[in-house]
Amino acid sequence: MNEIIQDLHRRKSVRVFTEQEITAQQKKEILYAAMAAPTAGNQQLYTILDITDENLKEKLSVTCDNQPFIAKAKMTLIFCADLQKWYDAFLEGGCRPRKPGPGDLMLAVSDANIAAQNAVTAAQSMGIGSCYIGDIMENCETHRTLLHLPEYVFPAVMLVFGYPTEQQKERPKPRRCRLEDIVQENGYRCRRGDELRRMFDKECERVTFDEWISRFCERKYNSDFAREMSRSVKVYLEAFGKDKEEWSCGD
Repeated sequence: MNEIIQDLHRRKSVRVFTEQEITAQQKKEILYAAMAAPTAGNQQLYTILDITDENLKEKLSVTCDNQPFIAKAKMTLIFCADLQKWYDAFLEGGCRPRKPGPGDLMLAVSDANIAAQNAVTAAQSMGIGSCYIGDIMENCETHRTLLHLPEYVFPAVMLVFGYPTEQQKERPKPRRCRLEDIVQENGYRCRRGDELRRMFDKECERVTFDEWISRFCERKYNSDFAREMSRSVKVYLEAFGKDKEEWSCGD
């Protein structure tokens, strides 16, 4: 394996950081790496929020499912899917743009997440750990206020960065599924029965599949935070598809 592929395999989520600071130059390199990511039509359908206000970080650690380590991160970036800047630019240029729709949002979310992964990979190459925080999609009303998000901006993902402690470095990376469990050729085929059980046997060394999947379903899929995420995303989606008068940032 070359060095980049090795880093991709070694990288794991880091939730405990040392006191070592990320330098201004390192932050700049990570941000430039994010901006070098593939993007639809070179539109860069995202805006990156660099969260430097410690009080705001503390608030986000609470609103993002009460996770104190967020406030202790040495760098916090929020990658927003941003149709607002393009819609406003079209109006500025005298165009008559249609309102952004769900397809536009999905494309912008892809752009934002690809840029975020570039940032993660760049940080990993410097020995800097990272963790994705999907909870930024929750609590729509609160996060819109805290981050001053206009109507056509969606916080796709938050990333926290810092140097990992020795314990975090030594912690095993969770096992992934087998290649044949993930890759299908030419078209999608639903899994059934024993094939599903085999896919997740890596999780069932100490418990049965039925025990594990039941616990996982309640802890993750049926959880309060998952339900809140769906509620909030539905609120964000309401802006993408309703017919109304022209609206621009700051109105």
